[in-house]
Amino acid sequence: MSLLARVAALVLCLTMLLAGHPDVAIAATDQPGGQLEVVVVEHLRIKVPADGRQAWLEAEQGSWEPWLQKQDGFLGRELLWDSAREEGTLLIRWASREQWKAIPEADVEAVQTRFEELAREATGQRQGNPFPLVFEGELIPAA
Repeated sequence: MSLLARVAALVLCLTMLLAGHPDVAIAATDQPGGQLEVVVVEHLRIKVPADGRQAWLEAEQGSWEPWLQKQDGFLGRELLWDSAREEGTLLIRWASREQWKAIPEADVEAVQTRFEELAREATGQRQGNPFPLVFEGELIPAA
């Protein structure tokens, strides 16, 4: 990334942070090699019973995973499971909030529909979403 782009990204981040913008969802982080990356982390939690854990992972792999990999600004994601709460946590990293939020809602809904179809097939549930959303939020890197 050029020096000018790095400085511009840092200035933008600092301006938003200092302005107290309610939608602050980006932050600059130093990467190996001195590169600057602007990221926002989409944070989701969904209900995943212990006996549905494998079905959840398979539904994710057949729907969200390939779709996300084709999206502009997608940097990667982590799938975590909390056995005490029986919840899945998804941390999805985006290069910018603007790229993430530019994705048409209809596209997201289509992938969610596919996810739910695969989840029902894997769990034997006849209708609805076997893994309902519990929490949706955004995170920014601390440093």
